[in-house]
This record gives sequence, structure tokens and C-alpha cells, in this order.
Amino acid sequence: MREEPTGQETTAAARNQGHPAADDFEHRDDGAGTGIVTAFGRQLKLLRTRAGLERPQLGSLTNYSASSIASFEQGRRIPLPRFIDRADEVLGAGGLLKALKEEVERAQYPSFFRDAARLEAGATALYVYAVYAVPGLLQTEDYARAGFRLQRPLLDEDIIEQRLSARMARQEVHARRPAPLLSFIIEEAAVRRPIGGRTTLREQWEKMLRLGQLRNVEIQIMPTEREDHAALGGPFTLIDTSTGRRVAYTEVQDDSRLYMEQAKIRELETRYGILRSQALTPRESSTFVERLLGES
Repeated sequence: MREEPTGQETTAAARNQGHPAADDFEHRDDGAGTGIVTAFGRQLKLLRTRAGLERPQLGSLTNYSASSIASFEQGRRIPLPRFIDRADEVLGAGGLLKALKEEVERAQYPSFFRDAARLEAGATALYVYAVYAVPGLLQTEDYARAGFRLQRPLLDEDIIEQRLSARMARQEVHARRPAPLLSFIIEEAAVRRPIGGRTTLREQWEKMLRLGQLRNVEIQIMPTEREDHAALGGPFTLIDTSTGRRVAYTEVQDDSRLYMEQAKIRELETRYGILRSQALTPRESSTFVERLLGES
């Protein structure tokens, strides 16, 4: 059973309740973004009808099937940004559809992650401690797809593709300027876990090595053999927001928390600092991954 939210945290069920950090968030539908997606679908249908187009015709002009257009209009499928741009142009919407693009795009994320994704997109720094898998910001497309396919209950193919697209879009943070500081500490077991198979894992290691060469990215491996460990309580992320606040994010079994209370944040900051000293250095971690590649 989910805990009732306290003043220390923000959940999907209790967001912004007079909290001093409320301006970092937006009130939104808690039902997987159904409100904005439904509104977009109705607007799309209205514009298509006004333009005198049938679904197959709009599909042909946007490179989508008639069934996909129907799914968009009925709010059963979340359109990608490129479809929204093209549909706005084809239908002569004058920016009406594009105005909804940001909210529709955010609806691609599972509801428990949406606020964290918004903060992440504008963060000046991220500090990520990963336990179960390579973090999403470092994943290859094949590795990420395999992870979504492993989820239970099973996800529909459309949902997998939507979430995959959203995860890959998050990686634009690597090319953003000014570049945010990105720090990752990853458990050795997560780095070794062959999600997607050995070939996919090798490609994942290679991508980690490439990203680790960026000046704003630090990747550290926490060896399994370490006797001292400062964060046995599970994974977490510290986010330095564009408004100058630091927020902590935790997630387990699709139950997430965003913490704004300074006492909790200082606790996790301390853990992360100690983890950094216990893990391999970035250079040692690169050598470790190179050795895995050589042994595979």
C-alpha cells in the first residue's frame, strides 16, 4: 500500500500542495497524461474535418496509417513531435497543434516519472546512483528497448516505441549548451547484466566509454567486492534545477518521490559524496569497462 505523502516529498498523488518549490512543477492529469492527449486528439480531428480530409488522406500526407490517425484522434496513442509538426503544417493549423507539443511529448513518460523528466531536461547538474541497470541517459537504443520488453506486465508495442523515443530524446542533454554536469555511479552488477544479450551489452559498454570521454560526464563503477558501501538503501538521483534548487528523486517499483526538504537532500548528498570516494575513479572505471570488452 502506498504511503500518504508528507511535507518532505512530492508524489503523483500530492503535487505542489502549497510547497515552496511548487514553481518547479505544473499541475497535470495524474492518469498517464490522458487529459492532454485526449484534448490533442479532439483538436486534430476538428482540424482534419475542417480541411476536408479523411484519415487515410491525412495519413498519406504525414506518413502514418489511417489506423494511427484514428488512434491519435481517440487519445489511444501519443503522437511523436515530428507528427505534430507535420500535421500542423498539412492542416494549416497555424501553430495550434504545435502549442500542445511540449505537454503531449511529456505524456510519453510514465506518470510517476513526468515531473522528474521535466526537471532533468533543464537541470544544471545531475548526480545519478544506479543499482539495477545502466541509467537511461547512458543507454543505447537496443539496450533501452530490451529493458522495456522485459517489463511485467507486458507493455504494448506502441507504448514501448513511445517510451523508447522519449528515453532517447532525454539524451539530448549531452549536447546541450551550456553543458550540465552529469555524474553517474553504477553498480558493477548492473554494468555486467546482459540486458538484450551479449551483443547489445557490448554496444552498451562502448557507448559508456564514448560518453565518459565528454568533459561534463563522469562515470564511476562501484565494485561488487567493496566491503564499505554508503547507499545500500537503493538508487537515487540529485537534480540541480535551473531555478537554483536541488531536488532528490527516488524510485522503486514504479513508485516515485521527489524530495525538496533540505534535511533529506543533505542526507542523500552525504551518501553520494561517500559513494564517490568508495567507487572506482572515472579513469579506473573506463579501464574496468575496457577490460570487460576485452574479455567478452
